[in-house]
Amino acid sequence: MPGIDKLPIEETLEDSPQTRSLLGVFEEDATAISNYMNQLYQAMHRIYDAQNELSAATHLTSKLLKEYEKQRFPLGGDDEVMSSTLQQFSKVIDELSSCHAVLSTQLADAMMFPITQFKERDLKEILTLKEVFQIASNDHDAAINRYSRLSKKRENDKVKYEVTEDVYTSRKKQHQTMMHYFCALNTLQYKKKIALLEPLLGYMQAQISFFKMGSENLNEQLEEFLANIGTSVQNVRREMDSDIETMQQTIEDLEVASDPLYVPDPDPTKFPVNRNLTRKAGYLNARNKTGLVSSTWDRQFYFTQGGNLMSQARGDVAGGLAMDIDNCSVMAVDCEDRRYCFQITSFDGKKSSILQAESKKDHEEWICTINNISKQIYLSENPEETAARVNQSALEAVTPSPSFQQRHESLRPAAGQSRPPTARTSSSGSLGSESTNLAALSLDSLVAPDTPIQFDIISPVCEDQPGQAKAFGQGVWHLKIYNTPCSVIDSILHQLFIVRFLGSMEVKSDDHPDVVYETMRQILAARAIHNIFRMTESHLLVTCDCLKLIDPQTQVTRLTFPLPCVVLYATHQENKRLFGFVLRTSSGRSESNLSSVCYIFESNNEGEKICDSVGLAKQIALHAELDLEEQSRLIAASSRPNQASSEGQFVVLSSSQSEESDLGEGGKKRESEA
Repeated sequence: MPGIDKLPIEETLEDSPQTRSLLGVFEEDATAISNYMNQLYQAMHRIYDAQNELSAATHLTSKLLKEYEKQRFPLGGDDEVMSSTLQQFSKVIDELSSCHAVLSTQLADAMMFPITQFKERDLKEILTLKEVFQIASNDHDAAINRYSRLSKKRENDKVKYEVTEDVYTSRKKQHQTMMHYFCALNTLQYKKKIALLEPLLGYMQAQISFFKMGSENLNEQLEEFLANIGTSVQNVRREMDSDIETMQQTIEDLEVASDPLYVPDPDPTKFPVNRNLTRKAGYLNARNKTGLVSSTWDRQFYFTQGGNLMSQARGDVAGGLAMDIDNCSVMAVDCEDRRYCFQITSFDGKKSSILQAESKKDHEEWICTINNISKQIYLSENPEETAARVNQSALEAVTPSPSFQQRHESLRPAAGQSRPPTARTSSSGSLGSESTNLAALSLDSLVAPDTPIQFDIISPVCEDQPGQAKAFGQGVWHLKIYNTPCSVIDSILHQLFIVRFLGSMEVKSDDHPDVVYETMRQILAARAIHNIFRMTESHLLVTCDCLKLIDPQTQVTRLTFPLPCVVLYATHQENKRLFGFVLRTSSGRSESNLSSVCYIFESNNEGEKICDSVGLAKQIALHAELDLEEQSRLIAASSRPNQASSEGQFVVLSSSQSEESDLGEGGKKRESEA
């Protein structure tokens, strides 16, 4: 092969400096070839390892694509089109995996084997011969030195023979080693070309074979399939880009619209309260009592579902029942350490929860929503329209009508029908039939215009303190505390009810149940207009002598109403939980100056049962001359129609029981509580 430099083997015996210098050049070239081939071997070994890894990874990919249909994804796991498409890809990739395995075998045989042989055999041979030649050259130099030091004066034939033999042996060994070394170096000039070209040739042939196999597998049918998949991918990408653009625009719009809502308590003028909701959801803080005076607050997500209030902690999969809010009562309460609190009390009064809203708007909306659900408005076809109509009716209730007859025309029964027994008349029986003259009375004849309304109960301790009373113009006037004693000890009827005080106001007439209905409408409408949700909960004790409002915690009597002064009592015709009574009493020192005040309450159960109890007490008071046995029979006879409900059952006590034991054993006497 032209252009190949060679070492002169015939000059090895002479071993001239020129020959040694030329040998150094060849040795330097051999070292450079060895370094370069080591780097090339590492690069080709990486190709081989990568091909093996590619073959294994391709096989694993095909296996995973086959197992796609066995996966259970929470979203989109039942896409048959995607499953069939991936199965088709799995077959193609499996074939490609076989091609990659064949390529790996060809690379091992055609690329890695030649370069490995050159590295492990030829280059190591050069290194070995170099070491042997260096040893032989050193031995020859030592033998020549000993031969040169032979003495001319004292010749010793034996020593001379040994030295001469040593020179002969070492020179022969050096000459032979040097010739083989020169031959190996000359051969290396050919082998380095072969070692470079053979692995590359094998690599290219293996790749060409691989591409030929791939071309056979990638037929026209597969190309059409890939083209369809590519089109589908582009459609999905365009849909994704459009969706991303829409979402980005939505995000920008929400950021602008929600900027005022980032404030915990937004301005109610910009975000008015919606009082017609029958569904609501949001985070609330719930109070949990940890001791007598200590409590903790837990933040949870609350939402309404039908007539139930549900709660769900963060991270929970589903919510749990917090309270049944059908026929419940809700009111705003004051907490010492929190704002915007409200209390929900269940239908039977056994369960109550105090919750805290984040803002004033949420506070009022939660109360209105729960109040609407409590009235079972959510069962109607259009709950929000029904709630709006009910609230609008409450607002219109304070608008004066031309006549009382027009105002109550929708509530009066048709001609020839009897009035529903919702009103309970006094013992005098003066209200047994509807007065024909009352229909012509104006609204002012029942309730005086601009009559102030009392929304809360003034404690007897605070009644006589100066500065407590407010002007009538502020819409509040004081309840008068009646000091008429009730002979509870001698009473044989004791029945306890859980009630909440809605309000009271002075009325002009006390001889028809419509007075109570009108008072109810005005008080409820005033509460809705002025956003008054707070209600004072009390225990109403009905005896044969008086009605008493008792504080449920301290057992202190808040108000006492003498039974003879209760001249009228009635329940609401639609909402049976609402009831009221009219109290006639002297407004001054003169007994002839009488005034009438109507008190409105809300009970956990039907207010009709409370009116039944009051009516029974008045009947017993009328028959006070009867003995104890006759009174007991009267109670038993009056309670038979209400045996279906525990609220209508009464407890007969002996006349020797004291008032202290009556209040101390309230749990035994309160059969009305569920």
